[in-house]
Amino acid sequence: MKKVDKILDAVMRCLMAIAMFALLAGGTWQIFTRWILKNPSTFTDEFLRYVLIWASMIGSAYCFYKDEHLALDLVKDRLHGKAKVALTVFIEAMILFFICYVFVYGGWQLMAKAKKVSSVMRIPYKTLYAIVPISGVMVVVARVLKYIQMFTEKGGKQ
Repeated sequence: MKKVDKILDAVMRCLMAIAMFALLAGGTWQIFTRWILKNPSTFTDEFLRYVLIWASMIGSAYCFYKDEHLALDLVKDRLHGKAKVALTVFIEAMILFFICYVFVYGGWQLMAKAKKVSSVMRIPYKTLYAIVPISGVMVVVARVLKYIQMFTEKGGKQ
C-alpha cells in the first residue's frame, strides 16, 4: 500500500511541477515577445489559460490526497465517539459520491460531447476537459488509499 501511495504522490507532484514550469515558461515567453520583440505571441494567452486550469485541478486533487483541502469542521469537532465516526463516514461517503458523479462521470460525459477545437491553438476541447475525470480519479484513489490506511494501520489519522 505504501508503494502505491508513493507512486501516486510522485505522479501528482511531477504533473504539478510540469504545469508550473509551463506557466512560468509561457508567461516569460509572452513578456519577452511583447516587450523585447514588440510582436506579442498569439497562442500564449490561450496556452496559459489551459495550463492554469490543469494546474489548479491537479493541485486540488493533491490537496485531497494530502488531506489539506478546505473543510468545515464546526460540527465534527464538537462530536465524540460513535456520533463523530458516523458523521465522518457520512462526510467521506458524500465526498466520494460527489467526486465520482461530478468529476469522473460528468467529466467523461463532458469529454464525450466536446466537438469543438480551441480558436488559436486548434486543440480539441476534449484535451482540456480530460483533466476533470483525471483529477476525479486521482481524488478517488487518494481517498480510498486513506481509508485503507485508516483501517489497516494502527493509529491512522482521521
